[in-house]
Amino acid sequence: MLQYEFMQKAFLVGILVSIIVPCIGSFVVLKRLSMLGDALSHASLSGVALGLLLAWNPLVGAFLACVVAALGTEYLREKIPEYSEISIAIITSLGVGLAGVLSSFIKNATSFHSFLFGSIVAISTGEVMMIACISVVVIFVFLFFYKELFYIAFDEEGAKVAGVPVNQLNFLVTLITAMTVSIASRTVGALMISSFMVLPMATAMQVARSYRSTILFAVFYALISTLSGLSLSYYYGLKPGGTIVLLSVGIFFWNLFWKHYARNQ
Repeated sequence: MLQYEFMQKAFLVGILVSIIVPCIGSFVVLKRLSMLGDALSHASLSGVALGLLLAWNPLVGAFLACVVAALGTEYLREKIPEYSEISIAIITSLGVGLAGVLSSFIKNATSFHSFLFGSIVAISTGEVMMIACISVVVIFVFLFFYKELFYIAFDEEGAKVAGVPVNQLNFLVTLITAMTVSIASRTVGALMISSFMVLPMATAMQVARSYRSTILFAVFYALISTLSGLSLSYYYGLKPGGTIVLLSVGIFFWNLFWKHYARNQ
């Protein structure tokens, strides 16, 4: 399996995505913004469609669309803070609408459909480099601002009183979330990225006892799902994105069952 270059790239990208997506998920879930990933993933589809129409790299189009959508979401959240979830619904609707209209002009629908459920085994060397660079940026941000992000995730008002630049860090996290979603849409698929962002974190929260251990467990579960999903998809001819997400769901319910069983013993 690993003697093939496309599988080597797939495993490398899978490992990188499995590290950065739970990092983003840890903040997004605790801030109760789980649907942000869904909004950005739909925006990425409109970027993919635009990229294909303009003969760009679709991943670049997805990246630009996610960044614009993230900025729009943050702007609307500031304008209507009492109904911040509405901003996510608006961006989701805009992304779906644009993707639907633009996709009707695409002659070769195969490239567009590959972003719906992911096409990790078809990633080019240039896309691998782009994903690696974005992964470095995401990891650096989370390591450098770990304490501040921890504080904001649990007590945003307290963080403001303590002098933490909450608005700037919220904007930064929204931006790197957009970057992460854009590259993950190519691997897991735009329709599944929000699930992959939330499921490892939800599973980790059942067993972890601290914020740090929750992130580590989430990365661990994401790695298991991704590496196992890639292996199963190779040997049985399955769609990698769907296989990875289904394994994540399976691990979640297994942990839930085991926790319930252990509690009753």
